[in-house]
Amino acid sequence: MSTRNIVVFAIAATGLATAPAALAYPGGTPAYQTDAAPFCAACHSSTAESDLAGAPAERASKELAANKHLALIRAGAAGSGYESLSQADRDALAAAVRAVDEASTVKLEAPERVKAGETFKVTVRITGGDGPVAGVALVDGNQRWFARPAPAAGWLVAAPPEIKGPDGKLQTEWLSRRPESLGRDLSYVNVTGIQGDAAKGKWSSAEIVFTLRAPQQKGSHPLAAAYLYGTEMASPIGVVTDALGQKGPRGGMGGHSGRVRFSPVAQISVQ
Repeated sequence: MSTRNIVVFAIAATGLATAPAALAYPGGTPAYQTDAAPFCAACHSSTAESDLAGAPAERASKELAANKHLALIRAGAAGSGYESLSQADRDALAAAVRAVDEASTVKLEAPERVKAGETFKVTVRITGGDGPVAGVALVDGNQRWFARPAPAAGWLVAAPPEIKGPDGKLQTEWLSRRPESLGRDLSYVNVTGIQGDAAKGKWSSAEIVFTLRAPQQKGSHPLAAAYLYGTEMASPIGVVTDALGQKGPRGGMGGHSGRVRFSPVAQISVQ
């Protein structure tokens, strides 16, 4: 199946999701195996103003982690999940979250030039963040609300992505849920086993190799990687257990403790 026929599914961490399995943090998107873009990740915060360039300044400011997430922790805002913490614990949780963000990176390795129609590989390397599941997508820009899945810029995914988890082993379970008859050539994946420890400064790393086919149209074409990860559960203070014994972030599944982070945009010359 050609990935030119894109189903654009926004990461389902929106608070509008109707089924628990659809929530994107911290369980990823277990029910959805399709291309994705980060524009609807309403439960996530942004780490850089540049990720919201072109949006109204006041609206963009509200999406920054310092305002959308950390401010709620420090204030112990009513109904936020943090109000029961002491001020010392709120400060400690905020510090742990900042440590996660400072340690988290996403890098895209791609050739500077390719031939029109050529098949080639790009590698996305992620470090830091918390999960246990994170999302990685190839997109056409590093603006959170404007980015589209990479095939929209002409980069067709020519083979199923190779997901190498923190243990170095290939992960196939998530991708295998998509019927093989539909094709598993996706520009978005879930990566399991992502775990951070802010106190010890220990972080997971993983890599995803995408096989792409260059567009036929010559010229410069953009490509970037988006990394969607959690933060709070990297600290014991940020973990809560529900009546079923399931662990989750203290701010709740509809909180703002998730993040959207982008690699720099590569401008690949198609010749």
